[in-house]
Amino acid sequence: MSRHPVHPALVHFPIACWTLAVGADYAGLWLGRAAWQWSAGLLTVGCTIAVIAMIAGLVEFARIPEGQAMRDAYLHMGAMLIAFSLFTARLLLRLDHLQPLAPDPVSLLLDAGGFAFLAAGGWLGAKLVYHHGAGRARVNADYPTQRD
Repeated sequence: MSRHPVHPALVHFPIACWTLAVGADYAGLWLGRAAWQWSAGLLTVGCTIAVIAMIAGLVEFARIPEGQAMRDAYLHMGAMLIAFSLFTARLLLRLDHLQPLAPDPVSLLLDAGGFAFLAAGGWLGAKLVYHHGAGRARVNADYPTQRD
């Protein structure tokens, strides 16, 4: 029986929440409070589950093979840590007594930066799985994979 990695299953939640939060903030420029009021909740859920996903990623880090895959894993971790930091800062800077505030230029810049690092980190994570085979079961030599 093979062990399925938890990290890839968890990361979908922060990715979706952070992406929707950025969309809500920018939509709020045109639609007002009806759009941006969702941002704080989405950022809270995204940042909370991201902590769990990062812990799972660190536990599974030992399974990354040395070489280019390890380099990509470090780049992935760095990009995602920066995205997490930017989204957390965005959340904390725009709360007043736990009530969300309308996005300002600084929060929109944090959104844009967070999304850029999220995209880069996500691309590197996909590269780890689909190019380097990280987190995938190793196949017996008698049954080669299509990549062989």
